[in-house]
Amino acid sequence: MSLEIRAAQAADKDRWFLLWQGYLDFYRTVLSAQQSELTWERILDPAFNMNCAIATQDGEVVGFVTYNLQNSTWSENGHCYLEDLFVDTNVRGKGVGRALIDFVKRYAIENKCSRLYWNTDEDNSTARQLYDTYALESGKRQYRIPLI
Repeated sequence: MSLEIRAAQAADKDRWFLLWQGYLDFYRTVLSAQQSELTWERILDPAFNMNCAIATQDGEVVGFVTYNLQNSTWSENGHCYLEDLFVDTNVRGKGVGRALIDFVKRYAIENKCSRLYWNTDEDNSTARQLYDTYALESGKRQYRIPLI
């Protein structure tokens, strides 16, 4: 089994959409087809501050991670935010999630970010087992005000 992590490419669209829908289903979230299409367009747009890495195993797309750089008042070079991470249920527990996080970590280091961070739900115990191997959760609470 050959695992490769690389930047998303236009040819990944169909498989990415299937995984993206799995990710949305996991979080019990519904987005319009237009929003999902916009997200994909942003991923491929080099002028937009959104990146996506794809995990392939034996040539098949089995996971993805989206991430971006963020300015910070606390850091000269800012932070790197890992926004979405999803791995096909058939290959979970085999190092794909770790490889995707490590890919983003290298990107953050290359860009001299002072921090790489992400959020997850408190009850996402499976993911937290992996995340806790990197660092303990920050103890911060996230507050959201819907604006639309």
